[in-house]
Formats: sequence, C-alpha cells, structure tokens
Amino acid sequence: MATKIKVLIVDDSAVVRQTLQSILSSDPEIEVMGTASDPFFAAKKIAQEVPDVITLDVEMPRMDGLTFLKKIMSQHPIPVIIISSLTTKGSQTALRALEYGAVEVVAKPQVNTQKFIEESHIYLCDVVKAAAMAKVRRKIVTQDFPVEPKYSADAILPKYASSDLKMSGSFAPVIALGASTGGTEALRVFLQSMPKDSPGIIIVQHMPEKFTKSFADRLNELCDIFVKEAENGDAVVNGQALIAPGNHHMLLKRSGSKYYVEIKDGPLVNRHRPSVDVLFRSTARYAGRNAIGIIMTGMGDDGARGLLEMKEAGAQTIAQDEKSCIVFGMPNEAIKLGAADKILSLEQIATQTITWVK
Repeated sequence: MATKIKVLIVDDSAVVRQTLQSILSSDPEIEVMGTASDPFFAAKKIAQEVPDVITLDVEMPRMDGLTFLKKIMSQHPIPVIIISSLTTKGSQTALRALEYGAVEVVAKPQVNTQKFIEESHIYLCDVVKAAAMAKVRRKIVTQDFPVEPKYSADAILPKYASSDLKMSGSFAPVIALGASTGGTEALRVFLQSMPKDSPGIIIVQHMPEKFTKSFADRLNELCDIFVKEAENGDAVVNGQALIAPGNHHMLLKRSGSKYYVEIKDGPLVNRHRPSVDVLFRSTARYAGRNAIGIIMTGMGDDGARGLLEMKEAGAQTIAQDEKSCIVFGMPNEAIKLGAADKILSLEQIATQTITWVK
C-alpha cells in the first residue's frame, strides 16, 4: 500500500483549518497529520513528525507566514503551499513568498461557498500532490495519481476545422506560453532573455485572481519587453507580453492581419481558469504555422493537448525538460503525446525561440 502524503495545515482561522482538513482528508492519497494556529505550534508539531507538505497562511499572530517560510527553507526545506485571501496587499506578499521558496500560491477557501468546494476540491488535492513531488523536499513521492474527469478546451472553444488553418506567411509570429507550478521563476528567466523587438507573447500562468496583475507588474520592472496583465481586446504586438488574468480564460483572436486577445469567463478547463489548453487551441486556430508554442513546468496535463494541436497546425513547439522543471507534469504529458518539436532546458528555451523567430 502506497504511503500517504502527510500534510500540516497552518492557519489562524479555525474555520479555514477545518475546511482544509475536510477537503484534503477526503483524498485517499493524503493524510492531514495535524493543524496549527500559528508557526510556533507548527514548529512543535514538525519537531515530533516532519510533514511532506505544509499549507501556510500569511497573516498570523506571533509570527507571520513569510518569516516562518524563510526559517523552514533555510533550516529544513519542506514543500510549502501558501494559502492566502490574496487581497491587493496580499498579492505582493504572496509573490514574495514564491521568491522565498513556496511551491505554489492558491486562494484561501471562502467557507460555506458551494462553488469553491465544487471547483477547488480536486484542485487543492492536486496542488498538495504536486508539491509533494517538488524538488525542494529531500524525499520525492514518485507514485502516479489518478486524474478525475474534467472539462476540455471544447467547453470554451470548439476544435477548429482544417479550413480554419489556411494561413498566409504575411502574418506576424506569435509566442504562446503556458506554465503552472514553478512557472513564476521560469517565466522570469524566459522573459528577461527576450529582446525588445521580440514577437508578441501571450501567457497563461495558473494563478488566482488579483495575483496576476502584481506578477505582471513585477516582471515589467525586470524585463526589457513590456509585460502587463491582459485586458479584453489588447493587441498582441512586438515587444510586449500579455499575461492572462486570474480566474479568466484568454484566447488569441485575429482581425485581418492583426492579433488581439479575448478575455472571457467559462467553466474550469482541466480544473483551471485560465487554461493553457484554451490559449493553445485558439493560437493554433488563428495563428497556425506563424506561432511558437512553449509548455513549461507545472502539475497535471493542462496545455499538453493544446500544444499538440499547435504542432498539427504547423507551429513550432517546445517542452521544458525534466531536469529544469520544478514539477515535470505538463511538459511530460505534452512530450508523451508527441507534441514537442524540441525538449529543452529552461536556459535554452529563449535562445531557441529567438533562433526560430530570426
């Protein structure tokens, strides 16, 4: 019998602790080994038994979550998932948490909200499983976990017909990129390597609402190209990267020879909104062989089928290699489908993209 993933929940709200414990304990692969109302109680529990994963709030009494996170990562690295309400102020705090070594950031459950339970129950369990496999821990869980039925990109955009793909060579190139767990750092490395005259870049990074804007603003400070959270109707132009806003799907569209993005609501696709598959399918349909598709580190398989559709439409495609991934989920699924023309390290991806564009 496989060993269960041991989780320690740290949050000052008793209701949140109870809700998270109920959600995670319902998964047969996960065991909630304990809960703690603040980092001091958490430290005592860790001294008795080391968890495989910690879920951690940011604002707590006696010691804040970021301080505790820094202590964990410097003394005894354990995969940590930040669970925050992600207010405007909290978004910056959560971004800092990723820099300190947190594996993932997810929105804090809104207790008694049926929609959250329905949409995020499986997602929260999947995040814990992905975190347990992250390379910050000393012992990696290697077992495969079953994937429950889920919506495909068909729920947002029907698959194109071959007649939709008659593209002329006069259209500008477009770079479509998808990432999840570990993607914040991977995107920084990629975007900092892109020159000011790079083709328009459209990105889906799995993030909660309100977090994507601060993430885009931070990247804009670090990169030569202009980076912003996408708004409905934004043009896709050279020297600019658009990041899909959290809790909304982003699609590439075309008007004449000009590209733009559509931001829309809709059901979770592959348990995500935004979904990489939705972005990649729309890119295959409207950019075809004028596109470059890149899938980076992340749990699950969102984007794998979409990358294959891009390749079948004539696009050039890249998957990040296992060694440079935090979680080799999404790229691995794309590779198994034969969707990647090249499998490259994080450092090689930008170089190859620039070479293709030239």
